[in-house]
Amino acid sequence: MSIFLHKSYGRNALTVNDIMTSPMLFLAFGFGSGLIRKMPGTMGTVAAIPVYLLFIQADVWLYAFLTLLVSVSGIWICDAAAKKLGEHDFGGIVWDEVAGFLITMGFVPFSWYAVLLGFALFRFFDILKPWPIKWIDQKVEGGFGIMLDDVLAGLFAGMVLKFIL
Repeated sequence: MSIFLHKSYGRNALTVNDIMTSPMLFLAFGFGSGLIRKMPGTMGTVAAIPVYLLFIQADVWLYAFLTLLVSVSGIWICDAAAKKLGEHDFGGIVWDEVAGFLITMGFVPFSWYAVLLGFALFRFFDILKPWPIKWIDQKVEGGFGIMLDDVLAGLFAGMVLKFIL
């Protein structure tokens, strides 16, 4: 049994090799984590943890800039990936989870407790999609729509995390 979702991905039947050898698709699929059969969004958030650990080595302003860069570039990355796949917001596209987790963690100083709680809170908001996240997820198209619901989930999770800590 393969750990990957499918033999091909999206309406355009891309292969694992297509995804892993295209820099844009490799990023869109969260360094390959979005290919995993079970819970690709959760796996994408797991893949965001090393990115977060790298980014927190910088000062707060550089962390904010890098997170903004990941988020804004994600509009193009996710849009281009959706077009290549022939499918809007394909489950394996998880760059939005990377951005959302980075946003969540930008609210608090580093601790492993914060990482675990931030992970759980981000997944909670990303999966349940309370208003207005669900409305945006359903109504806003393209790369902007793919990114925006996770950016909002990251903001919600970050505010709750800040309140708890």
